[in-house]
Amino acid sequence: MRERLLGYWLLSWIGLISNIIALPIIALIISYGPPLKVANITLAISLGWPAAIVGIVSSAALLAERKWGVTLTLVSLSMVISGMGPYSVVRLIMQQDIFGIGGFTLLTTLLSMLALIYWCNPKHRRTIRL
Repeated sequence: MRERLLGYWLLSWIGLISNIIALPIIALIISYGPPLKVANITLAISLGWPAAIVGIVSSAALLAERKWGVTLTLVSLSMVISGMGPYSVVRLIMQQDIFGIGGFTLLTTLLSMLALIYWCNPKHRRTIRL
């Protein structure tokens, strides 16, 4: 008998939907304009889109109840945090847009940290799944 994990299905669906929505949002941020344009393009190509694609695959694996989905989710969330964390700090310092892209990326980083803490729970790896 499997142990019931609170929030597993909700966070799996939220992850899938948010990663699908992230792809066009990243493209929109790239086309925004001159402030930090090189940084926007570099981070989008090197971390943004790959993290979103890995997140889509990991969310699909979680919904299919594959054990490796948790590991892939940890990788995806780590990619998001390592890219958006420093970017949000630099954007907030240079542009002072707490209610713009800087604040949005900071909020996304904080939510990703909370999700990373949730998915690091050892119960996810102990439960018997396919």
